[in-house]
Amino acid sequence: MEEILDRLAKAIIEGDPELAAAAARDAVAAGIPPLKAIEKGANRGLEIVGDRFGKFEIFLPELILAGDAMNAALSVLLESLSAAEAKSLRQGKVVIATVTGDIHDIGKNIVSALLTVNGFEVIDLGVNIDVKQIIHKAEDSKADIIALSTLLTTSLPYQKDVVKYLEDAGKRDRYFVIVGGGPVAPDWAKQIGADGYGRTAAHAVELCKRLVAECKPHMTDPLVYDFKP
Repeated sequence: MEEILDRLAKAIIEGDPELAAAAARDAVAAGIPPLKAIEKGANRGLEIVGDRFGKFEIFLPELILAGDAMNAALSVLLESLSAAEAKSLRQGKVVIATVTGDIHDIGKNIVSALLTVNGFEVIDLGVNIDVKQIIHKAEDSKADIIALSTLLTTSLPYQKDVVKYLEDAGKRDRYFVIVGGGPVAPDWAKQIGADGYGRTAAHAVELCKRLVAECKPHMTDPLVYDFKP
């Protein structure tokens, strides 16, 4: 049993989807409870990946591969879980995009990868995405969170436009809206009525976890998380 769990963790660390899926199938065949396989195998591998990423020992490509391996393992293990157990493992669904006028994507890609390996289902729309595209995708996918990124001050107003569009359409209370990027600050997030702000990619993940666990969208006094060192 321990050998299988170690193999599952190693597959995640190495970012190998085929090995991760094979180890997950072996875990099911050996009678290891799926939740235990996830906690003691897959998640253990992800913790090591996250720690190495934080220490700059690995970078975005390795992080994305680890996320792919995690998804491969989960696709096997979730089949053996009850609906309630499977739902409990999913943190939520996030639609993320770099807003109109901005083609920068490195920060967004890191946030997407970190959210994925932390149990969120992420729909990454890419860069230079207009307001209506973002909201339509959030509606179609039944997202919980809309995450908006920009590195340009000239594109900041489009983050505000997303919130305003939702308010005008009477849909603001359906989604958490979070913002981030180089020129974004807590005061801006509060000014536009966003639900949250994270200074770094890791903080954005913690922000999303706390929002879906503790809060309701579009609070009277929006709660903005500004994580300090």
